[in-house]
Amino acid sequence: MAIKQVSVFVENKKGALADALRALSDAGIGLRALSIADTNDFGILRVITDDNAKAMLILSEHGYVCSKTDVVAAAADDKPGGLAALLALLSDAGIDVEYVYAFVAQAKSHACVVLRVKDNAAAEAVLAKAGVSLITEEDIAKL
Repeated sequence: MAIKQVSVFVENKKGALADALRALSDAGIGLRALSIADTNDFGILRVITDDNAKAMLILSEHGYVCSKTDVVAAAADDKPGGLAALLALLSDAGIDVEYVYAFVAQAKSHACVVLRVKDNAAAEAVLAKAGVSLITEEDIAKL
């Protein structure tokens, strides 16, 4: 049930992020979630889009190095402590989280949390057993 995330290497220079996002926008690709981590020379842009296959194609055509990664997406209560409770479930099960980012869907009572873990199936099993709703690519496409 893991969802796909597109990771893009972007030069750490003025306008580079805007250029990458403009390439997606010009191709009619909608962003659903975004995270970026940077170093002195480059950044790693992580996006969930409404069409990841097309996003990969467009970004590659524009000279970006990109890859697809399976990540877990889950619903966390959109209230103080919601994310902490979700992360505690994974921690208590011995599952390390490499990174996390979140976004709030319109008119929803939860935040959509994207988690990168080493074992997606184990993380999904722990979360599902605890009653956490997992978010599918179909759910994201409807946002």
